[in-house]
Amino acid sequence: MSLVTLGCARNEVDSEELAARLEAAGWTLADSADADVVLVNTCGFIQAAKQESIDELLSAGSGGAQVVAAGCLAQRYGSELAEALPEAQVLGFDDYGDIGAKLDAVLDGQRWPAHEPGDRRRLLPVSPVARPAAGGPLPGHGIVAPDLPPGIAPASGPRVMRRRLDGGVVAPLKIASGCDRRCSFCAIPTFRGAFVSRPPEDLVAEAGWLAAEGVRELFLVSENSTSYGKDLGDLRLLEAVLPRLAAVPGIERVRVSYLQPAELRPGLIEVMTSTPGVVPYFDLSFQHASGRVLRTMRRFGDREHFCGLLDQVRQACPEAGVRSNFIVGFPGETDADVAELHRFLTDARLDAIGIFGYSDEDGTEAASLPGQVPADEIARRVEDLADLADELMAQRAAERVGQVVDVLIEESLGQQRYGGRAGHQAPEVDGTTEVLSRGRLAVGDMVRAVVTGAEGADLLAEVTGYPAPSARGAERIESA
Repeated sequence: MSLVTLGCARNEVDSEELAARLEAAGWTLADSADADVVLVNTCGFIQAAKQESIDELLSAGSGGAQVVAAGCLAQRYGSELAEALPEAQVLGFDDYGDIGAKLDAVLDGQRWPAHEPGDRRRLLPVSPVARPAAGGPLPGHGIVAPDLPPGIAPASGPRVMRRRLDGGVVAPLKIASGCDRRCSFCAIPTFRGAFVSRPPEDLVAEAGWLAAEGVRELFLVSENSTSYGKDLGDLRLLEAVLPRLAAVPGIERVRVSYLQPAELRPGLIEVMTSTPGVVPYFDLSFQHASGRVLRTMRRFGDREHFCGLLDQVRQACPEAGVRSNFIVGFPGETDADVAELHRFLTDARLDAIGIFGYSDEDGTEAASLPGQVPADEIARRVEDLADLADELMAQRAAERVGQVVDVLIEESLGQQRYGGRAGHQAPEVDGTTEVLSRGRLAVGDMVRAVVTGAEGADLLAEVTGYPAPSARGAERIESA
């Protein structure tokens, strides 16, 4: 069988759990051209992602393979998707635990009725602290507890239900699933469910397994990482678990994503900017800078508050990396609101900026709000702000010329040049750093380099005469 993953890093973790469950059930992964079954782990976030998922499902069966839809689009629409695409069978999250038997049935020519979609927030208690005892399927939380009496741990620790599909030196690690926020434009909580944290012991065990698989950077993902621990009775649990993850042997650095500005505590800023091995990288979900628009989005903050938050981060670490995404054309957005966002972007000095045009999402409050902005006007605003974002990101990269950065080497480019990422550059979305080294480097090396130039958001750097410290502060072998 073949497994296709679309969407975000959270989906990548879910796919690797599915791959492990299928392997345990006797299935073998193959290229799509040789597969009897193609399992597509879909994305259902925004219209463009949904269309990509549908296109992939339609093309997956062109070679005669049976097609199965899983993931967010499948969970969100269930029977509706099955009716619209009879070419594919549809699985929900509740089917993941028995995925091997489901695909066995596909090969036997069986069909089953797709689930009726519903609000998965209702499956768990409203009180976060009551959720750990409630149970239920949570994709990507794939630690299998051994069958031993309570209090007795196996010598090898819990088994990680995950099979790596990408052999790179960076891997996502899911710390929680779901979301309790009620943003008026977002449908994710309805199909991903209420917020549930993974126990710290599971995270540390999985981090150790990933390190043994050659991973050097952990990319912590969730729908809202700043809420981590609230259902486990400790709102500051992330501040305690970050040093533990950074101390896992073999892990050079830990990066946190999906931070909510309204929940970013001073203590978390301190840990993220002072803990060896934890990258001072702030992926902040601002979404806009106009207080009026943000309130309509059912979010908090405004330009002044956000600039104040960035000041706190940079006081703690002047060279910290910051990225954010912004929605343009939200219902009721005026020229004055766009100007406020323009002013914030200009003042904020962000390393990475994503500009997205608003689109109605089924079942969200924003879809029925007055003041819908015409599609052509949304496109114009997106184009204008995206051009500004490109210019500002290039300026911010140019500001880093002369700085010393720690770069994780991910590939050899030939002629003593290597490709990697500095601390302010997250995988796939924030630019890269091309390193010149007089000595030979290997994929997975962490080297210290001085930035010599910038091309857009990308950096050019040269390895200096001293090594980068590891995540635990020990000296590394000289690479330059």
